[in-house]
Amino acid sequence: MFQKILVAIDCSKVSKRVFEKALALAKLTKANLMIFNVLCPEEEGYLDTADILNYYDPDKDSEAAQHSQKMLDKFSQPKLEMLRLYATEATAAGVYAEYKQDFGNPGETICEFARNWQADLIIIGRRHWLSGIEEFVLGRVSNYVLHHAFCSVLIVP
Repeated sequence: MFQKILVAIDCSKVSKRVFEKALALAKLTKANLMIFNVLCPEEEGYLDTADILNYYDPDKDSEAAQHSQKMLDKFSQPKLEMLRLYATEATAAGVYAEYKQDFGNPGETICEFARNWQADLIIIGRRHWLSGIEEFVLGRVSNYVLHHAFCSVLIVP
């Protein structure tokens, strides 16, 4: 049925449930699992505009670029550690698992990565209790993936 399942994870409380659903399905179908996180500029704690511009400084040895890299590392490391822990849990459960982190627009990045990785299924969460800007930023990701993915999509509420 499924050979390659991409599970899109963020740092919300929903993520654990999304991962558990993906792991259960991967075990059932003997699929490989890719645990994927997108660093998003709209997330709280992400680099400010100056840091983002400095990160793309052509002089990567400049102080500003080095500062931006440190800030990006500080922001991304806890999420990368979470991905590693999920991959370890999947491996212990007998599922081949990899993890990857990228940055950009979450919906577009998830769809592009799924296409390049040739995923059969994307599993993603959706937060129903959000309102205002949170719903706009976070609810739109699952909606975008649902309408733009080239493969099947499972949304976990």
